[in-house]
Amino acid sequence: MTARESSGQVVTRFAPSPTGLLHLGHAASAIRAHDFARARGGRFLVRIEDIDGTRSRAAFVNEILRDLAWLGLTWDGAVVRQSARLDVYAAALERLRGEGLLYPCFCTRAEIAGSMAAPHGSTPVYPGTCRGIDASARMGEPHCWRLDMAAAVLRTGSLTWTDGGREIAADPLAQGDVVLARKDAPASYHLAVTVDDAWQGVTDVVRGVDLFEATHVHRLLQALLESPTPRYHHHPLLVGPGGERLAKRHGAPSLKARRERGDSGRAAADALRESRLPAGISAANA
Repeated sequence: MTARESSGQVVTRFAPSPTGLLHLGHAASAIRAHDFARARGGRFLVRIEDIDGTRSRAAFVNEILRDLAWLGLTWDGAVVRQSARLDVYAAALERLRGEGLLYPCFCTRAEIAGSMAAPHGSTPVYPGTCRGIDASARMGEPHCWRLDMAAAVLRTGSLTWTDGGREIAADPLAQGDVVLARKDAPASYHLAVTVDDAWQGVTDVVRGVDLFEATHVHRLLQALLESPTPRYHHHPLLVGPGGERLAKRHGAPSLKARRERGDSGRAAADALRESRLPAGISAANA
């Protein structure tokens, strides 16, 4: 049974990518999503976003589930793996392509970086190099599929979503022509997460503020695919004693390491619930 069948019930999810081990920042986000649902008599789902075949590892999936259990978190239903749903993403992609909203992009990363080198005071976006070209003779070359953002916005008109109870005006144009299918993956994060949240009946998305900007794209895709729009709750990121973000690329120790050295997962979870870092964490080891 999918969460959609539980009409009127709050449904949240934790959806990590198995490209590495979880750390305390992940734990804090998972706990927020879990507790949000449980406090409202709702369902908490776990989804493994493993469509990046070059970086995802099965071993990390097992460790993720052990970490969540170590924290004392429980989830409802089977764990969904995006790698088992590629045909669904392909169908959504074909729908958008059939509506004339996608175009193939043959640019390499080096070409894109060079075209966006000039500073603009904000995050640079793809300049639309391949939009409007005759691609018929090049379809045998490696390419991704981009959303023609201007055409998509013209189709949907103005859109909003609620975030922490506030109404937010969507501005997907500022994100540029985002990739919906990569050269090396059948679907992008944007497409897969939108399709899966709808299918699983997610009513409330509880996630870090680092994904706030992505919501502009997700709201647009929801409108294009005629999917419901969840309520969003973007929370601050967990930081160490020195104010540094706790992230795997910054060298934050994994939950697995804490688990294997005998730390109490439930004590760590309770500390995070109280907006405290677990005992024994310093600026050096956060």
